Amino acid sequence: MTSSLSPLHILASVAGLASLFALAACAPAEEGGLEDVEITGQVNIYSSRHYDTDLALYEDFTRATGIKVNRIEAGADALIERIVSEGEYSPADLLITVDAGRLWRAVDAGVLAPIESETLAERVPESLRHPDGLWFGLSTRARIIIANASAVDTSGLQSYADLADPAFKGQVCMRSSTNIYNISLLSSVIAHAGEEAAQTWANGVVANFKRPPQGNDTVNIEAVASGECGVSLVNTYYLARYADKPEILDKLTIIFPNQGEGETGTHVNVSGAGLTKSAPNRANAIRFLEYLTESKAQQYFANGNNEYPAVVGVAPTSFVEELGEFRSDTLSTATIGAGQAKAVAIYDAAGWN
Repeated sequence: MTSSLSPLHILASVAGLASLFALAACAPAEEGGLEDVEITGQVNIYSSRHYDTDLALYEDFTRATGIKVNRIEAGADALIERIVSEGEYSPADLLITVDAGRLWRAVDAGVLAPIESETLAERVPESLRHPDGLWFGLSTRARIIIANASAVDTSGLQSYADLADPAFKGQVCMRSSTNIYNISLLSSVIAHAGEEAAQTWANGVVANFKRPPQGNDTVNIEAVASGECGVSLVNTYYLARYADKPEILDKLTIIFPNQGEGETGTHVNVSGAGLTKSAPNRANAIRFLEYLTESKAQQYFANGNNEYPAVVGVAPTSFVEELGEFRSDTLSTATIGAGQAKAVAIYDAAGWN
């Protein structure tokens, strides 16, 4: 990855960021409601998350450790490029992002450093962490099928493969092929079935489109509920946003795909974090990452976006739990990330715009 910033611009930018982080660390305690906490250190986070519950998470960590959490929020790709541009002078300690694909992009950009932590290895399942410790998953979401309950016979719609069945011609609505969730899903299909089967599947789904890909999961949930579309793929946490809207939810059939004997299980994606190579507060960053895998922190973190906690035994929000139990695909999320380029090429060949 290249940057148009000159070395002088990079130094100026990093100096400005360092000043902002320093000011945040020295800010009056009462601003964060932490007036009784003695600040003895700091950790600098670049995060693509923006949930109010995360603020409580950070404050609890500071109360417990005296380590002040400073953060910059932006899109994951922009944050990765920023760390690349800042180079060895980057003030970032941790990168937190919301998809295996973006975690893979951070690895590919060379901005993450390995962590050896018995705590993280014990708490985070092997399939939800990088094999070399470059990142660790903190929460997951399932990518599931929804159908219009009154218009679609779902007896033949129990797997991702079924979305390519001609029986659903003219009923399928999807997000763009450039969407990271769809890219990660197809990457998992490639890993399980091979590129040829993945291409056949993508071709079949495109042939079943009701309309050109558009909108986000929210748009497609409402399109299926209204009857404009018959079938779509969405992440579970989007459905949680309609918990108090039965006029939407009651019109949907919700399917966790690939639950049959011998099938792969439902595709899940991961939110996670990695230590940066330049981390000026390495020990504090690892301590914070370990804290995020504690039971209480896992509930804060996952509930902020109605996701499933990565740590086994920690319950999700009641709505997410009420969606039902399911068997998830245990394919390594690192493998999912690595197949991104092939997935994009297959979508392009299929005409999935």
